[in-house]
Amino acid sequence: DQNDWMGPPSHPDGSTKSVPINPDETCGDGWVCEHRWRQIKNMVIFRNVVNGQPHSNWWDNNSNQVAFGRGNRGFIVFNNDDWDLDVTLNTGLPAGTYCDVISGQKEGGRCTGKQIHVGSDGRAHFRISNRDEDPFVAIHAESKL
Repeated sequence: DQNDWMGPPSHPDGSTKSVPINPDETCGDGWVCEHRWRQIKNMVIFRNVVNGQPHSNWWDNNSNQVAFGRGNRGFIVFNNDDWDLDVTLNTGLPAGTYCDVISGQKEGGRCTGKQIHVGSDGRAHFRISNRDEDPFVAIHAESKL
């Protein structure tokens, strides 16, 4: 093993290549840049939006489906089971339509992913297939449309 598979992309002389940014904001020339992936970037924003808020509205199915809120600022639902999740939950969020920041993001007042409708009672219906690319949903105060 020559360890030629380790480390950042480099030139033949061993110097590290510059990181080119593609038009879709991914990195090129062998760089991965996980921090730029929509899901990672948007969960950093989620964390900043809910920072300092208490955990709230815990729910689980006694298996691998879990949901919880962070005060009235955010709510996240995970489906790590081998079957679909289909449930209505208390989010603790104000009524309105929110953009799921995992399947898409809010851009200019519209959502590029799933939309979640929170009723006047703070409840929302979540349907997450175990076959989804990312089987979870995250909404927060700043993803409200």
